[in-house]
Amino acid sequence: MVGTIYRRGLRPSVPTYVLQAEAQTCKPSGHITGKKPPPGQCNQENDSDCCVQGKPYTTYKCSPPLTGNTKAVLTINSFQKGGDGGGPSECDNQYHSDDTPVVALSTGWYSGGSRCHNNIKISANGRTVTAMVVDECDSTMGCDEDHDYQPPCPNNIVDASKAVWKALGVPEDNWGDLDITWTDA
Repeated sequence: MVGTIYRRGLRPSVPTYVLQAEAQTCKPSGHITGKKPPPGQCNQENDSDCCVQGKPYTTYKCSPPLTGNTKAVLTINSFQKGGDGGGPSECDNQYHSDDTPVVALSTGWYSGGSRCHNNIKISANGRTVTAMVVDECDSTMGCDEDHDYQPPCPNNIVDASKAVWKALGVPEDNWGDLDITWTDA
């Protein structure tokens, strides 16, 4: 399967029928209002978005249903200390090297930590890589210090270390957003 690469913020609109199908199975749980990050806050490594003062952000407690090959969007995150991932990983309260294939899953897929330290298989760009779940990409909260003043994650995100992007053979200048499929390993 060949994935489609999108630059952060330049993703074309999703067809209405896809949104309707997802809405039937995973409805938004609410909204939060963006707060302007204090000076020097909101690490923008990997082109991370920072919250915008007054902007409403949709929150989710669920993710799309899991299938044999669940569609998702791969994003990039640094799980290292000082990286754009913020604090240590939820699963083990540790930081992880960018050279290790690790991921964070949107809240619904993270499932309260039930996937912690389990492996998932990610397929895109004609390749498959195995990565370990170490964190949650929080779809319920954001725009605060605990979330590095970044917006809540959408409900269909697999947030991956640089090692995952390298293993998928994606050129570094195309890292950002990539349509993928994933499954539990």
